[in-house]
Amino acid sequence: MNIIVCVKQVPDTAEVRIDPVKKTLIRDGVPSIINPDDKNALEAALKIKDADKDVKITVVCMGPPPAEVALREALAMGADEAYLVSGREYGGSDTWATSNIISEAIKYIGNYDIVFCGRQAIDGDTAQVGPQIAERLDLPQITYVQDIKMDGDKITVQRALEDGYQVISVKTPCLLTCIKELNEPRYASIPGIYTAYQKEVKVLSQNELNIPADRIGLTSSPTNVHDTFTAETKGAGVVLTGSEKEVSVALVENLKAKHVI
Repeated sequence: MNIIVCVKQVPDTAEVRIDPVKKTLIRDGVPSIINPDDKNALEAALKIKDADKDVKITVVCMGPPPAEVALREALAMGADEAYLVSGREYGGSDTWATSNIISEAIKYIGNYDIVFCGRQAIDGDTAQVGPQIAERLDLPQITYVQDIKMDGDKITVQRALEDGYQVISVKTPCLLTCIKELNEPRYASIPGIYTAYQKEVKVLSQNELNIPADRIGLTSSPTNVHDTFTAETKGAGVVLTGSEKEVSVALVENLKAKHVI
């Protein structure tokens, strides 16, 4: 079985700031990480490989050259091959253009049974790229996967809903998008880290993929961001302590002071 896992290198949103003038992310000095949901997708593939050593896992990442670090981490966790899809022509691509590029990269790699993606990226939160890739590849897809069971070429999953879950079966080839409830991603081992830096990260550029110019990049992206802003910080809460009577009195006094009552 051959599995392709799509990952993205994203800025650690815990430290992201917004430029108040340009309304863009300030990436300088902000560490980059593998998108968390993509790690769950990779772990799902690794668990399948744990049960069947003949499974081959290929990781694909679209981004600038520094995104190779994310691919090295995926290799250190246990992936077998890594492809970096990179080129200036791809800069500024929205989800529509990104899915065009990644789907062409997957076609170039070929011979896959399952494509795993994370539910969404923390720097965009659109949850669109995975389903769009499935459409480009004409694959059946199941999103929001929180449990997976394999039986030959049949996969049965639990698809998370707000008030429960659906049980859905699909045959390979297919595309699944994963959520954090699916698993706990493993850490890279020391031997894995050493091995990861002995492997080649193959680069796919526009020279290899040859995608029409009207399907890639900023100028071909139909999505436009009108504005970006940082939400105002709300005032800190107040914790009242003491007996029931003391707390009641203090609460009334606070509400009176704020002219609520």
